[in-house]
Amino acid sequence: MKSLRLLSAILYVLISLNTQAGVVPYKTIIPQDWKFRQVATDVWMPATVPGTVHTDLIAAGRIEDPYYRQNELRVQWIDKVNWEYKTKIILTKEDLQRNNIRLVFEGLDTWAHVYLNGNLLLKADNMFVTWRVDAKPFLKAGENELKVLLFSPVMKGLEQQETFGFPLPASNDQSETGGLGANQVSIFTRKAGYHFGWDWGPRLVTSGIWKPVYLESWDNARISDLYIIQHNTNVRSGTAELTAEIEMEASIAGEYSLNLLIDGKIFATEACFLVAGLNRQKVNMSISGTKLWWPNGLGEQPLYRISAELTASGNVLDSISQNIGLRTIKMIRKPDAKGPGESFFFEVNGRPVFAKGANYIPNDVFLTRVKPETYEFIVKSAAEANMNMLRVWGGGVYESDLFYDLCDKYGIMVWQDFMFACSMYPGGEEFLNSIRHEAEDNVKRLRNHACMALWCGNNEIEIAWAQGREDRGWGWKQNYNQQQRHIIWKAYDTIFHHILPKVVETYTDRQPYWHSSPSAGMGKLANDDNVSGDMHYWGVWHGQHPFSDFRKYKARFMSEYGFQSFPEFNSVKKYTVPEDWNIESAVMASHQRSGIGNLRIKQYMEQDYQIPGSFEHLLYVGQLLQANAIKMAMKTHRSEMPYCMGSLYWQINDCWPVASWSGIDYYGKWKALHYFAKEACKNQIINVVVEKEKLLIYGVSDLPEKISAVIRLNLADFNGLSLWNRPVKVTLPANNSTLVYSIDLKELPVKFRENEVFLTATLAIGSREIDQEFVYFAKPKDLKLPDPGLKTRISDKGDHFVIEIISDRLCKNLMLISDNTDVIFSDNYFDMQPGETRLVTCPATIRWEDFEKGFRVLHLKQTMR
Repeated sequence: MKSLRLLSAILYVLISLNTQAGVVPYKTIIPQDWKFRQVATDVWMPATVPGTVHTDLIAAGRIEDPYYRQNELRVQWIDKVNWEYKTKIILTKEDLQRNNIRLVFEGLDTWAHVYLNGNLLLKADNMFVTWRVDAKPFLKAGENELKVLLFSPVMKGLEQQETFGFPLPASNDQSETGGLGANQVSIFTRKAGYHFGWDWGPRLVTSGIWKPVYLESWDNARISDLYIIQHNTNVRSGTAELTAEIEMEASIAGEYSLNLLIDGKIFATEACFLVAGLNRQKVNMSISGTKLWWPNGLGEQPLYRISAELTASGNVLDSISQNIGLRTIKMIRKPDAKGPGESFFFEVNGRPVFAKGANYIPNDVFLTRVKPETYEFIVKSAAEANMNMLRVWGGGVYESDLFYDLCDKYGIMVWQDFMFACSMYPGGEEFLNSIRHEAEDNVKRLRNHACMALWCGNNEIEIAWAQGREDRGWGWKQNYNQQQRHIIWKAYDTIFHHILPKVVETYTDRQPYWHSSPSAGMGKLANDDNVSGDMHYWGVWHGQHPFSDFRKYKARFMSEYGFQSFPEFNSVKKYTVPEDWNIESAVMASHQRSGIGNLRIKQYMEQDYQIPGSFEHLLYVGQLLQANAIKMAMKTHRSEMPYCMGSLYWQINDCWPVASWSGIDYYGKWKALHYFAKEACKNQIINVVVEKEKLLIYGVSDLPEKISAVIRLNLADFNGLSLWNRPVKVTLPANNSTLVYSIDLKELPVKFRENEVFLTATLAIGSREIDQEFVYFAKPKDLKLPDPGLKTRISDKGDHFVIEIISDRLCKNLMLISDNTDVIFSDNYFDMQPGETRLVTCPATIRWEDFEKGFRVLHLKQTMR
C-alpha cells in the first residue's frame, strides 16, 4: 500500500514538473483519505485506493491473512455483501473554470455505482475498462463528496444467471467453496475469472477501486491517444518508415499545431484544424540511424521515445509519449509442401523465431499488492532463464502498463489472451457491447508495445465445447438441449469470430489474431492430428501418461503443458505450522487446487524416486521430478525444429502460496524448474536421448549461422574413473535442429552396471563450454549414489557472496539453501562431477556471518534409504 501512496506522490510531482515545462496539467489525483464500510453498517474504516475490500479489511485488522493456513474459508462472506467507499475532493473556483472536467476510474472491480455530491454519475459493470464521465456539472467550489457503491459480484452473478434463464459451464469456478453449491456465476461478470478459484488458486472474489482514480481537466483540446504504425525498417540503412496517428478531442474548433518529437527532439510540425469532438490526424515520418528491436537472446532491445505535442498560439496544451521498438512480428501459417499440415510460428524482422517460455498468471489474487519490483523480478527472471515469450493467460487480467514496458525492455514477446477461459459466456446486446468496449480499450492501450506478438480470443473454450463433435469436448454440450446449445454457440461465435478479430483488425496494423488456444485452425479442433495450429498437452499429469510421452506427442506449437511441484520448505513454513507438514494434511490439501494433486505428485515420484521419509526432502524431490519432466519436454520440442516452433510450459509464477505447476513460487523463490529451464532455453543446446539401446544427440541452435563445435563424451563411474571417452566434431545448424551423433550402446567397448555410471556430454565451441548434460542409465531411485564428500567455503565480495563447492565424488542435484534470507543463487539443483569445483554467487542481503550460519546444502543421496 505504501507503494501506491508513493505512486500518487510521484504523479503529483510529474504534474507539477509538466506545469513548469509549459504543459497544462489535466490530472488531479483524488486524495488518499478514503474510508469504507459494509453497506447497512455504521462503522467506517480507513481505506487505500487503489485497493480491494479484502486488503482494506486486513489493514483494519478485521480479517486475518487469507493465504495463511485455511483462513481463505473464513472470508467467503465478503463477496456476498455490498461495500461503500467515500472520500472528499477539495476544489477552488479556479479549478472549476476549466472547460472540461471528467472523473476517471482506470479500473473498478466490478459492479459499481458512482455518486458525486449525491448525483449518480456512473454505473460500471466491467473490471477491464477505463471509465470516464463528465463531472463538471456536479462539482462545486470547496468540498465535494465522492462515493462508490460496490455490489456483491456473487449476488449480481446470481441475478444475471436467473435473467439469462439457465447456467453456463465454468469448470474452474469453485462455487462450493464459496457456499453457492453448483451455481458457477463467474461468467456473468466481466471480471478476472481466477478470483472465483482455479486449479492453482484460491476463491477470493474481490471488489474495489483497483486502479487510479482522478479528475481530468482541460480547456480547448487534448490528445487522447498516440499510435505509431510501422511500415518498413531497412536493416542496412537504418531507415524506418512510420506513421503517427494522433487522436485528439476538442471542445472548441479551431487552428492548432502538432509537434512530433523523437527522444525529445522535434522531428516534424504540422498544422491541424480540429472540429468540436473527436479528431484523428496522421503524420508520416521517415527516421534514419535506427536499430531493430529483437527478442531476448537474438539481439538488442533499443526503444525510441516518440512524443506528440498539441499547441495553440505557441503554448503547449497537451502531450503524450510512447516508447517504440522498431520491428516486425508476423505469425506464419503456411501449408506444408508435403502433407496436410500447416506451420505455426512467429517471424521477427524476417527471421523465424522459436518461442521459448511459459504461461503467465497474475502475481497475486489481490492485484493492488503487486509492486513494481515484483513485475520486474518476474519478467527479468524470464529473461535470465533465456526465455523470449510469455503467454498472458485468459483467466486473469490485461496486465499493467509496467508489465508490457518490462517485456519491451527485456525482449520478452507477449502472447496476449483476451480475458476468457474455460467457460461459455452469455450473449445479449449489453454484454456484447461491454466486451467490445473492453477489447477496444485494451487493444488501443497495448498495441504500441514492441513485445506484442499475438492476440488470442480465449483459452481452451473451442476444444472444451467442440462444436459439431459429439465425440469430443469436456462433456459440456450434453447438459443442454438443442435450443440452449444454439444460444450458447451463437454467443461464442459472435465474441470470438466477429467482435474480437474486428477490434484487432480495426485498431492495429495487421497484428495477428488467433481465435482460441489450442486450435488446429478455424473449424478444426486441436489434438486431432497435431499437424497444424497449437496444442495443449496434458496427457502427462491429467492423463497420467509417463514422462516419456513428452517425446511422443509433437505439435507445431506447444502452448501449454506442465507438471506440479511444491514450494521449497522455507516457503511452505510461511503459510503453515509444524502440524501441517504432511502433504495429506488439511492445510497442504487446501493449498493444492488440482483435485488429487499432492497424491498425483507422489504417484509419479514413486516411478522414478525413492519416497523420502522427511517432509522437507519430499518437497525437494518433488521439485526435481517437475524440473526433469519440463526440461525433457522443452528440449524435445526444440529438437523438433522447424516442425515445432514454440514451447510455453504452464506456468512461470503463482498468485498465492500453493503446490502448482509454477517455476517460481509466490514468495519469489526459483524452483528447480526455473533453473533447469534456464539451461534448456539457451540459444545453443544439445539434447541427449537414451532410447531403444541407443544414445542420440541432437544439436539445437537459435542463431542464424552454422557453427562448428565439439561434443566431448565421457563415461565414468561415480568416483570419477573414466571408462570411455570420445570427442565428436559436429556442426550446429543455423536456426534449426539436427541429429548430430548416435551410437548403439552395445558398441561401447566397456561393460558397466547401469546404476553405477554416468555420462557427460559437453558442447564446446573452441575453448568455451556452451552446454553440458549429465546422462544416467538407471532411474534415480536405483542409482547407487555415493556420499559426495562436499566441501564449501563462502567469501564476502561486498555486494555479493561467492560459494565455492568441491565434490570428491558424484553429487546429484545439489540444492543450496539459505535459511536466514531469501536469495536467488546463480545456479542451483545441479549435478557435480567427481573432483569438480564450482563457484556460485548470490546477492549479499545480510551480513556474511548471518548468511554463513543459515547456509546449508541438500543432495539426492541424503533423501535415499
